[in-house]
Amino acid sequence: MRTIKTFIAVPALLITTSFVANAQQNPIVQSLESQYALTKPTADNSDIVTAGAVLVLQKDNLMMVVTSSSNLYQNTYKDGKISQNTLGKFAGLGRRLPGFTNEGGTTRIFVTGEKMWVTKIDLKDNAVVFDLLTDALGDNRYKAAISIPFPKGPPPTADQLSKMIGEVFKVQPSDDASGSGQQQAPAGAAPAAATPPAQQSADTPPPPIAPPPPPPDEPPPTPKTVSLKETTDLVVADFGQPQKIVKLGTKEIYYYKDFKVTFVGGKVTDVE
Repeated sequence: MRTIKTFIAVPALLITTSFVANAQQNPIVQSLESQYALTKPTADNSDIVTAGAVLVLQKDNLMMVVTSSSNLYQNTYKDGKISQNTLGKFAGLGRRLPGFTNEGGTTRIFVTGEKMWVTKIDLKDNAVVFDLLTDALGDNRYKAAISIPFPKGPPPTADQLSKMIGEVFKVQPSDDASGSGQQQAPAGAAPAAATPPAQQSADTPPPPIAPPPPPPDEPPPTPKTVSLKETTDLVVADFGQPQKIVKLGTKEIYYYKDFKVTFVGGKVTDVE
């Protein structure tokens, strides 16, 4: 009997390992990651390496824990409500106040309208699971996982999952307004005829003469820099509109090509 038990256990382990590997390569997960762009944090979750999509919470009662904790609270969305596993319910002790933080400062209840990032998307146990991370709130960042189950049977499509996820999260629209809004001509279309320049009237004064170039020995302009407590308007005046703006809590992060600037209350607090 011992030999039979050992023989059965090995294939079970192989099946489990194969299922996990397939879940990680699942095209549905890849499709969701293209819609809910993943954020890459540092190894200790103390900062963001690459910012992805900003998710706006659409339901109350999401319990999260500080990143320094070894526990990762597991939330579940079902029947229009977010609830916690046994550990989370015990930690809450029935206190479900918006923004509530326990005395030790390790857990916090998040409510509709608060923002966060998703660092991982997975499919397991007939559910899609999002790993979440917040921006710094006070001295802490918070993390959690939320499981959104789907009915047993044929796996749902990415569109069906997106509809379920949309009940819990909305993606914050990008503030990047760099698009020109102009449509390109379809492939193969003939180029539009150039408009002939208007003939200059005899009474039209000649165009103004351009000023002479600066003398060659003139020193180059001083490189522009960003200083602490500098206002948003001054930074934009010096460097133009950023490629991307992320708003989290009281912070605004302006992403330029080679650096990013963090504002709190409209003034610079950090430059990287």
